Amino acid sequence: MSKDIRIKKGLDIKLVGEAEHVTTDISTSGVYAIKPEDFHGIIPKLIAKEGTEVKAGEALFYSKSDERILFPSPVSGKVTEIIRGAKRKILTMKILADGKQEYQDFGKQDVAKMSADEVKNHLFTAGCWPFIKQRPYDVIANPNQAPKAIFVSAYASAPLAADYNYVLAGKEKELQAALTAVSKLTEGKVHVSVGKGDNSPFNGLNDIQLHKVSGPHPSGNVSTQIVNIDPINKGEVVWVVAPEDLVVIGELLLTGKFNITRTIALTGSQFEKPSYVTALAGASISDVTAKNLQNNNTRIISGNVLTGTQVAEDGFLGYYNNQVTAIPEGDDYEFFGWNKPIFNKISTSRAFTFSWLNSKKKYDLNTNTNGEHRAFVVTGSYEDVFPLDVYPLQFLKACMYKDLDEMENLGGYEVAPEDFALTEFICVSKQPHQKIVREGLDLMKQELG
Repeated sequence: MSKDIRIKKGLDIKLVGEAEHVTTDISTSGVYAIKPEDFHGIIPKLIAKEGTEVKAGEALFYSKSDERILFPSPVSGKVTEIIRGAKRKILTMKILADGKQEYQDFGKQDVAKMSADEVKNHLFTAGCWPFIKQRPYDVIANPNQAPKAIFVSAYASAPLAADYNYVLAGKEKELQAALTAVSKLTEGKVHVSVGKGDNSPFNGLNDIQLHKVSGPHPSGNVSTQIVNIDPINKGEVVWVVAPEDLVVIGELLLTGKFNITRTIALTGSQFEKPSYVTALAGASISDVTAKNLQNNNTRIISGNVLTGTQVAEDGFLGYYNNQVTAIPEGDDYEFFGWNKPIFNKISTSRAFTFSWLNSKKKYDLNTNTNGEHRAFVVTGSYEDVFPLDVYPLQFLKACMYKDLDEMENLGGYEVAPEDFALTEFICVSKQPHQKIVREGLDLMKQELG
């Protein structure tokens, strides 16, 4: 039995450059990189050093706070470089991949016969624990706290997001194995949300509670689904797993191999042919976008335009990302742009803008912020795109002046930085909402635990 979730507040940002349902395989040769900053809050302790030969799935480093949490190499090869920053902070580990991949064998598992402790220990050993994140605080899950439920959002509503129905097609066996395994880690339910009317690979799977979601972005954000299904109270924890990571876990259980191959959506107007490619996490952006990218004043983003990270063409794919977006760089100045009718931009306001006249129109937006940083202007517009039961402006201000009691009372346990991406997008004050929320949640975690 499914439960329908309908979201009314939000905003769909329709952009040109949606990926066609065509997939190209790219070579596994070349240099790959793992960046500890992808795992927020983790202090890495090295296992592999420069010159170390590793297999795919073999641990490169572990978390200082819990040495059971391992971070594996996506490929077999040689650790060629460890880049450090201030105070010898580890920024990047580069691995030169072998021509033929060799996998660490973790052994096939009979999931039905595994206990909760056996599942947990197997995920630790194979380096799959980083796939499990927790709310509150949106960090890698604390294995010492039992979750009251586990959530999987298989409905992507972000701009130009990868189509889960396409990228997960044919992966039902892996998904079922992973869902059966993680369901043993909670006494509650595993809640999976899919798009209403979608022919999702999750339809018909066991050990889950299925929910059908509709409405504008951020209806696909897991926080929106948690609030509507099983809200978090003080002292409670829920775990979150992404669908593409379930496939990695499922393949590990069925084959004994750690294979972090992802189907990556190449999206945005700066791609010649927006489509899909198969690549390993940490792949070089130049390999992923080869012969497809327009290099004329282009911003490359690992992720989507709202929450992704800017990368250079010689950079690397983020560990959790299944999308690369390329849009025009907004480094031009628009003369008197504030004083004339605007037809080629999206706005929730009707002052000089006309995007409301055609809700289906797709736009070729650039990175220009169309304004400068200033103090918060109280307009009431944030609430129009923010479906959570939280006062967004008040919470942002509480984060800025570090009022822990107010952050807690305003719903800090339920939110993640991505939930404030839309309010940041429409903000007339050009404030960095996601950065503010991230710093606030870090303070809450440090002081409140």
